[in-house]
Amino acid sequence: MAAAVAIVLCLGLGCAGLVVYYTQLGDDGGSSEAGGEGTGSTPEPGSRTASAQCAGSITPAHDQTRAVGLPDFEAAPQTGTATMRLSTNLGEIAISMDRARTPCTVASFQHLAERKFFDGSSCHRLVTEGIFVLQCGDPTGTGMGGPDYKFADENLTGAQYGRGVVAMANTGQPGTNGSQFFIIFRDSSSGLQPLYTPFGTVTTGLDVVDRVAAGGHDNSITAGGGAPKVGITIQSLSVA
Repeated sequence: MAAAVAIVLCLGLGCAGLVVYYTQLGDDGGSSEAGGEGTGSTPEPGSRTASAQCAGSITPAHDQTRAVGLPDFEAAPQTGTATMRLSTNLGEIAISMDRARTPCTVASFQHLAERKFFDGSSCHRLVTEGIFVLQCGDPTGTGMGGPDYKFADENLTGAQYGRGVVAMANTGQPGTNGSQFFIIFRDSSSGLQPLYTPFGTVTTGLDVVDRVAAGGHDNSITAGGGAPKVGITIQSLSVA
């Protein structure tokens, strides 16, 4: 029996961001992991309506939920690409998103951007041990906030999480995507399990993330990582 480290990027009540836990490898070489399992498959683009594919639903409200209502998943385009632009206090970050592979995720970000959901929010977590990510998207800056809805996972089959990939954080359970996302700034030998919807790739501004990563974090989160010492705030976010 050998110990291995599994890492979950999560959010919401009872799961404040990144959780590191240990699992035991069985004799067959497999592992049993705490937390949620991914769907393991994604419908082919156009195989069913985006609304059914997205499985969006309103979630119970709490103090750190911001009510914005469900996106119009039914009208979500399923072809082409979109660009998400983060104007930050340190410079612009541009992310290319594939509507064919992640129509629900793109539709959600467009919905939130139109409501200025992210404006003035800080990226609340930096992790520089085991995995290398900057986590953003919580308007409260606590790791506990998000919109008043959730939607399904996408693009998990064969998911790869290398430098420059942008993916959704979740609660550790399937279909719990909201607004929080993470940017990977360095390849990790430990790797991430295919549980987090990879929806985009940074095309410009990865040097901004590198600058934040180089400054380190304050170790304020017992589960791993902490607030970046070089603060980064999303002044505005747009999708086009």
